Amino acid sequence: MIDHDRLHKSVKRLALQLENHQGATGRAELTTLDREALAESVMQRFKKCYDTLWKHLKRYLAEEQGLTDIPNSPKQVFRLANENYLLSGRIEQWLHYANTRTATAHDYSGEKAEESLAIIPHFLTDAIGLYEIMTRTCWK
Repeated sequence: MIDHDRLHKSVKRLALQLENHQGATGRAELTTLDREALAESVMQRFKKCYDTLWKHLKRYLAEEQGLTDIPNSPKQVFRLANENYLLSGRIEQWLHYANTRTATAHDYSGEKAEESLAIIPHFLTDAIGLYEIMTRTCWK
């Protein structure tokens, strides 16, 4: 049986930091540097959560679904999950998350940062949906 605790913590931490970032808009005491640091933290947590999620999904496909020869590539793992009706969103959206993860590997500024921050709430919703499918529990 798979221990889902690490995945749960990763998704939860992303959700909390995203909420913190979104709440920062009304906080006048924060400097520009503070706001940038919050945004960078959200993107770091997105990357960590994304990586944890696809690796967890790979293990789930092997151990719970009994699949063999699972590729070692996030996009291929998500395609395989889609073929097995596990994804809570469209495959194109999951591939977009993969591209966003790659695009923000070393650049947290400008347009890429804004695009990443814009899709993270959608990723979070889909990640929670996938978590619920894999664990057969409701998100808490």
